[in-house]
Amino acid sequence: MTLLPDLQGWIDRAAGRHGVPGAAVAVGVGDQLAEAATGVVNLDTGVEATADSLFQIGSVTKVWTAALVMQLAGEGLVDLDEPVRRYLPEFGVLDAAASDSITMRQLLSHTGGFDGDLFEDTGRGDDAVAKLVAFMRSNARQVSGPGELFSYCNAGYCALGALVARLRGRRTWEVAMRELLIEPLGARHMALYPEEAIMFRAAVGHVGEPPRVSPWRLLPQSNAPAGSTPSAAPRDLVRFGRMLLADGVAADGTRVVPAGTFDEMCRPQVALPRLGGRYPAAWGLGLMLFDWDGTPVVGHDGSTPGQSTTWRIVPDRGLVLAIHENGGHASAFIDEVQCRSSRPRPGSACPHGCCRPAPRCRSGRRPTPGGTPHRRSPTR
Repeated sequence: MTLLPDLQGWIDRAAGRHGVPGAAVAVGVGDQLAEAATGVVNLDTGVEATADSLFQIGSVTKVWTAALVMQLAGEGLVDLDEPVRRYLPEFGVLDAAASDSITMRQLLSHTGGFDGDLFEDTGRGDDAVAKLVAFMRSNARQVSGPGELFSYCNAGYCALGALVARLRGRRTWEVAMRELLIEPLGARHMALYPEEAIMFRAAVGHVGEPPRVSPWRLLPQSNAPAGSTPSAAPRDLVRFGRMLLADGVAADGTRVVPAGTFDEMCRPQVALPRLGGRYPAAWGLGLMLFDWDGTPVVGHDGSTPGQSTTWRIVPDRGLVLAIHENGGHASAFIDEVQCRSSRPRPGSACPHGCCRPAPRCRSGRRPTPGGTPHRRSPTR
């Protein structure tokens, strides 16, 4: 039986309804893969979007950085509960005591307690991430004590990227990423630099109404381990999810991460307010943890100016989903496609409630868990 035979029609209609210039979707269940694309990668050029087009994946990158850290942990090269400074002595924030005590587990789970939005442009050199780590020492304010609150932290993942490069003896995080994850995984449609992306059919972001090509084309290389630069086709995000479901083994039998890694990454580290299936109920080690009406789901979301990516794994069903889009009403488009493609059977209810209105905060805006500090659960 063909997997999701109506996928093309769904995304064509959804993109039209929500003003999305272009999108690409891949859904894997077991050994089956359904792919579709719609619209264009760039409204100025009119180049058609295809299933192997590259879109910027934003913070979905954090799961890849977390996997690199878990490789180190699995090999006994790091202890996640040791201070980051044991392995990366130059790590630090404004608070001296916090600098000495922040652990790798806290960086992975966004509970380090310091300012995470440090998007300093430190250039395009191989030392871009190292320069950001140095910048953190005099600019990263402490919001709470380490381990006390959840507060989404891009800068923490940049530090983890620097740590991976250091311990692996690689020139950059990008080299470690390609040699230790992308190539062993067999991913063929991924780019870590703009000069790599132009070798593919690469999407640009669109902003405004009507959508126009975003003037912000390049985010700082300093934040690459947190998601500023990587791009991928949806099929390679599905490939990554399938490897995790296979307990760390790629499709060709290559072991990519140690056995037990995915289970450990899925273990809740900090609880979040329950806002419905659209939002994570907790955070693991690099993974958002969702509850879809009692079904455990993990994944991550990512965004760059004018582009959005949603990536989900439903372990009980062996399902991996990747959705990319490059403008328009992103949330509405992603909700609709996610709902249709993840239903356990045609006509069944949306499993994650995305078709129901999300709760609103007093300002009238929908809440964004990734950007708000929340009290950490006392259990881990």
